Amino acid sequence: MKFHAAILATLLSVSSPATADIEAARDLMEAGAFAEARAALEPAARSGNADAEELIGVMYAMGLGVTRDPVRAFDWYLRAAMKGHPGAQSGVGWYYEVGLGMPAPDLVRAYMWYALSAIGGDPDAAISQEEVVKKMTPEQIAKALELVGDYKVWMYPFR
Repeated sequence: MKFHAAILATLLSVSSPATADIEAARDLMEAGAFAEARAALEPAARSGNADAEELIGVMYAMGLGVTRDPVRAFDWYLRAAMKGHPGAQSGVGWYYEVGLGMPAPDLVRAYMWYALSAIGGDPDAAISQEEVVKKMTPEQIAKALELVGDYKVWMYPFR
């Protein structure tokens, strides 16, 4: 759960270009008013706001105002990750690495998501990527690099 504590601290302390509702929800989370934060986040998340989706993922991952649910947390992280949210991408990588909420770990996809997160600017993703690669076979690394290439083209076309 070290990952989740670090991501929550980052999310609560870093100002982003999110909407006023997202900022208000962050303030509510910091104050421990998780039900109110969730209510503030839901409209933005339903309209596809990646920041709101990731924050709801954090809530499910850590059991903040909701029952802890790794499957739902992963789902919310994945929604944001597919929109290019680096923090959510790192979260998805972590879930794949440890296999939480899924049948088994998937190091290929863990590496892929960590790599995409690093490309997107997450400062800790490169460290996670270095750690997961130590557990991988050369074949897994080759497959992961192939997937990174596939996703990077449309997710980060100018990087």
